[in-house]
Amino acid sequence: KLCGYLQKLSGKGPLRGFRSRWFVFDPRRCYLYYFKGPQEALPLGHLDIASACFSYHQPEAGAAAGDEGAAFEVHSPGGAVAVLKAATRQDMTYWLQELQQKRWEYCNNLDAAKRDSRTSPTPSDFSKGLVAKDNPGSILSQNASAERARTILAVETSPTELVGEQAASQPAPVQPSAINFSLKQWSTEIKNSMSSLRKGNNENRKSIFYTSEEWELLDPTPKDLEDSMALEEKRKNLAEGSKGLTSSAFPFDFGRIPQKPRRPLKDMIGSSKNRNSSDSSPTEWCSGNGNKLVSELQLKYQSQQEELEKLKKDLLSQKELVRLLQQTVRSSQYDKYFASRLCEGVPKDKLELLHQKDDQILGLNNQLEKLNLEKDSLQQEVKNLKCKVGELNERLGMLMETIQAKDEVIMKLSHQLSECEDNTSSQSGAVNSPTATCINKELQELDRLKDNLQGYKTQNKFLNKEILELSALRRNAEVREREWQAKYTSLEAKLCQIESKYLILLQEMKTPVCSEEQSPAREVIAQLLEDALKAETSEQPEQAFFKPYLVSEYDIYGFQTVPEDDEEEKLVAKSRALDLRSLSLSENREISTGVKWENYLASTMNREMMRCVELKNLIRSGIPHEHRSKIWKWCVNLHVKKFKDSTVPGYFQTLLQNALEKQNPASKQIELDLLRTLPNNKHYSSPTSEGIQKLRNVLLAFSWRNPDIGYCQGLNRLVAIALLYLEQEDAFWCLVTIVEVFMPRDYYTKTLLGSQVDQRVFKDLMSEKLPRLHAHFEQYKVDYTLITFNWFLVVFVDSVVSDILFKIWDSFLYEGPKVIFRFALALFKYKEEEILKLQDSMSIFKYLRYFTRTILDARKLTGIAFGDLNPFPLRQIRNRRTYHLEKVRLELTELEAIREDFLRERETCVEKRDLISDDEEDS
Repeated sequence: KLCGYLQKLSGKGPLRGFRSRWFVFDPRRCYLYYFKGPQEALPLGHLDIASACFSYHQPEAGAAAGDEGAAFEVHSPGGAVAVLKAATRQDMTYWLQELQQKRWEYCNNLDAAKRDSRTSPTPSDFSKGLVAKDNPGSILSQNASAERARTILAVETSPTELVGEQAASQPAPVQPSAINFSLKQWSTEIKNSMSSLRKGNNENRKSIFYTSEEWELLDPTPKDLEDSMALEEKRKNLAEGSKGLTSSAFPFDFGRIPQKPRRPLKDMIGSSKNRNSSDSSPTEWCSGNGNKLVSELQLKYQSQQEELEKLKKDLLSQKELVRLLQQTVRSSQYDKYFASRLCEGVPKDKLELLHQKDDQILGLNNQLEKLNLEKDSLQQEVKNLKCKVGELNERLGMLMETIQAKDEVIMKLSHQLSECEDNTSSQSGAVNSPTATCINKELQELDRLKDNLQGYKTQNKFLNKEILELSALRRNAEVREREWQAKYTSLEAKLCQIESKYLILLQEMKTPVCSEEQSPAREVIAQLLEDALKAETSEQPEQAFFKPYLVSEYDIYGFQTVPEDDEEEKLVAKSRALDLRSLSLSENREISTGVKWENYLASTMNREMMRCVELKNLIRSGIPHEHRSKIWKWCVNLHVKKFKDSTVPGYFQTLLQNALEKQNPASKQIELDLLRTLPNNKHYSSPTSEGIQKLRNVLLAFSWRNPDIGYCQGLNRLVAIALLYLEQEDAFWCLVTIVEVFMPRDYYTKTLLGSQVDQRVFKDLMSEKLPRLHAHFEQYKVDYTLITFNWFLVVFVDSVVSDILFKIWDSFLYEGPKVIFRFALALFKYKEEEILKLQDSMSIFKYLRYFTRTILDARKLTGIAFGDLNPFPLRQIRNRRTYHLEKVRLELTELEAIREDFLRERETCVEKRDLISDDEEDS
């Protein structure tokens, strides 16, 4: 990972100067991002290295000896120039060579990816899973002489501690020009700490109003009783205007006035004023920045005074609210007193009103006690805040005094240094002879010329290498342009041929020739069918490059796109693959999702990913092909962290070793199902496929971890999908996540109890979310759970097209099993109108068996699943699972009792002894 500290020239006018930034290179886009520090989440900006060129200048002969920081320039398209400065010339040379190498590799890999765009839509940086094996390696430039020249011109160098990931633990190098901004940075840190303290005290707490007045419960008077109805109406109006309810018996909102410190930063302002007026700073920058700090603190003080005035106004309004509340309490007492006198003969509805008033009074008393308790706690918090403000004032004073003391020391040392230099020069002039002085000057000049010569040689090597690389990249771009031009010409010619053939076909359809002889139109149709059934293979790359897009034999996931046996099914599959290609190309034109993913991953380069709304929305839109391996692994680790923390290192290998060495009852069934897992995927199509051995290892290790489950048909498909993007151990933990974290218990046991329960829950959701379709199925007595049962068991594997399948898995691994219910309902919602047109049970059931393969628009399906079906609370699913679980268990108990009765009856009855059950037949 290429990263480290560099100084970047930024700012305008007198503030222009070098500022320390943390730079990180992103190989996915060939961008050099720069952050304020290693722990920052959002980058300040980036430099496009792929289209940039580099240069640097040899220092002048009269340059200061201490100026070892070497600056270099990054020239971007459009004339923009970024000036960067390394701590040493050694670091500068290392950065320049690394950036050159990264640019060279990226541009060559980009050319290779575009040449092979028929099977790999984007250049990716896979390192995991079976799909990674399909990615083409880097195709370097075929110009061997240029490559040799690059090697010869390379300068051997090694980075210092300010380059690399270990540099993140080092403090940022401070340039002398950066001292001018130290006071401003300190004031900013103080402001941030004050704002964080203020925000931290207000989080996760309801606002509470404080008042110095006491609430009294008075006995009612006849005059007050007459006004009770009017007060009741006024209270109702206030209740309608209030925005929040504290409780059911107290329909007003209490607001807390945040109390400010008595002297907010006033002591700091005063102390800094006195210090700046009484003590003369030894340098101009100290006094100038001190005045800036004072002005900022004064503005802060004025803003706090204005805020205090606003809060006082709010306090008056809140006191008025309390007065009205007191009147409300009195009116409640009046009603109670009036009710005690006139309770006889009063109707029941009025008595209920009186009881409500009593409950309201009790609620007010309880609320008063709570408010008093919170008042005491908040007063204590105010005292703590005042103490913290005092500490910050003292800290600021100490910092100012420290700066002043350092300035004085610097001035003293500067005077001493100048005096020493004067004494040394006077003594040397008196001792040395003119001849010795001349020889020393010539030796110094010779050393300086040697250093300059070495520097110019290094600069010449670098610039020659830069020119060589830019020339090679320009030639590659020209070759690529000529290839695309030839391809576009071939495409245009092919399009004209296809249009001509289809015009003949349309003419034949319009006026068919009914004769036994073979007409020219028939030959055209036969030729069109032959061309349509051709699949692109790796044996004809040269021809395919100059032809229109042909459907590949396998998609990017390894699934076979066109079947081999049925010619009619071949045409349907070819049409479906072309539609998918069309959708993917249209989605590629809208790059907003890809840009959002790149920006999010760039923001996580210096920190770990965390669950958030932004990440959830991105995953719902689909993880890009090149990032899926990384995101899946992170999702799995997120769910099984508690399991992995409790295991020892090498846990997976230990399980696998035990399963292979010891007798495992599940191994026989696993071997039988290996080749039946995904026969249409090239990674699992033959016994020698790489995926078969990995699949066997993961299933054996899991069966040893879970002997109660062992192996269940369906687990093999879950593991096979996971292995496409994950390594063996990560796929094992992915299976643990699905079976032990996501799904309920007994989901993959022999009884499939959890699966049966989910089908009943799904029926309830169908009747609620899609009532018309549910009623249609009930009318024709179609049990659609026979179709959906497999959806839930293997999470839609072999039920939908591969592009949609992996988008479902993206959300499933992040959000959990609720996603299965969402997409199952969305599939029916997608084709609801077509299903409602079918009017008999046979046609409906036949349509349900294949209709999911006809859904190709993943974006529309995702919009239905996560938009049209809301709200979708997980609590509702859990409650219904609990309800149906008891019913299914009761039914299974009854079935077991019937089975035992049958066995006893068979033993006693001679005629039924020859009957055997299904379980006995299997055994």
